[in-house]
Amino acid sequence: MDVVQSYDICSVERSEVLHYLGYAGQKISPELDARVDAVITRCLEVARPRGVVRLFDVAGCCKEGGLPVIRLEGTALELRGRSISEHLDGAVAVGVLAVTAGAGVDAELRRLSFTDRVAQVVFDAAGSALVERAADAAEASVVSLAAGRGLFCGARFSPGYGDLPLATQPVLLATLDAQRALGITLSSDLLMSPTKSVTAVIGLFEEPRQDARASCSACPCHDFCPLRASGRTCGR
Repeated sequence: MDVVQSYDICSVERSEVLHYLGYAGQKISPELDARVDAVITRCLEVARPRGVVRLFDVAGCCKEGGLPVIRLEGTALELRGRSISEHLDGAVAVGVLAVTAGAGVDAELRRLSFTDRVAQVVFDAAGSALVERAADAAEASVVSLAAGRGLFCGARFSPGYGDLPLATQPVLLATLDAQRALGITLSSDLLMSPTKSVTAVIGLFEEPRQDARASCSACPCHDFCPLRASGRTCGR
């Protein structure tokens, strides 16, 4: 499955936006409180969250230079490092995803950098919260596809986590044809544009993970899950 998906994201958690702003219980003035809400609304208006998801069987695992390397069937994508090897230990397949909040978010950030620096900071935090919601929606698609194969999902893991290198990004994005599908490009230092973009991999397993969530309500995919909408659960 590599069709571009558009995500209907009508809200973000205000607490998440405050978290990205470094909020730790400080008193917020009524004026700033109202501005945060207005900026979040504006971010939702200009964003165009979309994503691409594909599943690949694990082709094998070997060691190169003393580090584990996981290869995926039919791709040039290699997941290199001890942390990703531990994260995917026992996986029979891997879901690969890329999502973006869209170029409109970057355009608004540039505009605010000239007109309203406070709003720019809040908008940047809102964009970060929004793209994580988009990643949750893409993860829900992986969960649904995995369930269709009788498999169970682990948590998502992105390049740059642990010792999975950011140098994974070019091949991962090429594997998903993300530049054509989503307009995501990379700078020379491997930063994505649009800036509010996320890539990740998710392990698919034949048995539920020991860290499986106790209920659907605790799952970040809850709002987007097609299984829940049909009255089923994934058994994560």
